[in-house]
Amino acid sequence: MGKTTTTISLAGALAEYGRNVLLVDFDPQGALSSGMGVSTHDAPTIYDGLIGKESDVRTLIQPTKIDGIHVIPANIDLSAAEVHLVSEVAREHILANLLKPVLADYDVVLIDCQPSLGLLTVNALTAAHGVLIPLEAEYFALRGVALLIDTIEKVQQRLNPSLQLDGIVATMYDARTLHAKEVLERVVEGFGDKVLDTVIGRTVKFPDASVAAMPITEFAPKHASAETYRQLARELVARGAIA
Repeated sequence: MGKTTTTISLAGALAEYGRNVLLVDFDPQGALSSGMGVSTHDAPTIYDGLIGKESDVRTLIQPTKIDGIHVIPANIDLSAAEVHLVSEVAREHILANLLKPVLADYDVVLIDCQPSLGLLTVNALTAAHGVLIPLEAEYFALRGVALLIDTIEKVQQRLNPSLQLDGIVATMYDARTLHAKEVLERVVEGFGDKVLDTVIGRTVKFPDASVAAMPITEFAPKHASAETYRQLARELVARGAIA
């Protein structure tokens, strides 16, 4: 659904606007780390922080070649974290407590979650102030949104009262197809003003940017897709989701 592409591209746009951004790769696939050109083999990762092997979160943070963007990387080791965390006290708050010492160092922290609703995702929701849902303009993608929103509401009630849904952004949109238009209409009907005005179109520039290990705003700064993510950044700032 373009979640990692959105995280990286949004970070690139925010960095252009002068924001200091920390990206947290919270997916065992490590796509965000790879997409930002960050090593996950010889350096500590978010997994080491979660299990207490690295108690200082600053040892996990790596610079990138983009000014204003730092990354806490992840790799396949993170897939074992849920088994480790399940017996921990206050297990849902471990990520929030880990990140707390560096929150003042950054204007924005973006957490790229895995596409499932397990304990790792609950940790991310407990640590976050808001949720941005990238939604592929396909019918089957709609089915997961209601479940995700239900999880957000449960976390809000039980663990993190400040959590809110910042918006739903349509991704991989192809204006040439009737199906994509119908899906977008149904999303707007169902979620109203929670659906952002910005719509991310489908383009080969995104995989090209991933191979180059940089945000679309850096890889193809004049491309329409780069401007779309700048628009997304401005819209989130205007809505108060990002300071």
